[in-house]
Amino acid sequence: MGLEESLPSGVLLTTVEKLAGAARSHSMWPATFGLACCSIEMMSTGAGRFDLARFGMEVFRPSPRQADLMIVAGRLSQKMAPVLRQIYDQMPEPKWVLAMGVCASSGGMFNNYAIVQGVDHIVPVDIYLPGCPPRPEMLLDAILKLHEQVQATKLGVNRQNEITELEAAALVAEPTSAMKGLLR
Repeated sequence: MGLEESLPSGVLLTTVEKLAGAARSHSMWPATFGLACCSIEMMSTGAGRFDLARFGMEVFRPSPRQADLMIVAGRLSQKMAPVLRQIYDQMPEPKWVLAMGVCASSGGMFNNYAIVQGVDHIVPVDIYLPGCPPRPEMLLDAILKLHEQVQATKLGVNRQNEITELEAAALVAEPTSAMKGLLR
């Protein structure tokens, strides 16, 4: 007698880690941290055409204590860097950071003393989204890749600092074939 014969219909089997990963990834609340032109694209992602609400992220949180995803959209100046770090420190664990745009990822065309050459010098970045500015479709794709990364994260003492293959693939969000069709 197999396992499927002994269980009644309608029984769902999973692990606590998978259940917690699904709950975390489907209930992310982003913090508003728009710094430059990328923030316009980030705001349009929440509009009706792209509808960020279908991923449980319809409200950008005004307080860092209510947010668990920081989308750093645009160039980060040296004066703004301590503020970014303070907001990141006020966010509850677990928290994730998405660097949106080439300026947030590497300083972009602003190679001078006034601009931080990558947000990862100030806060740890979970996923980089290239582009100047990246389209809302690309941001949605990066968020979906971040969801996959969050679902694969282990809980408690089992959490590893190693980068898994899934996380390594999600570090640089490149448009998938479906997204390339939308960009035309």
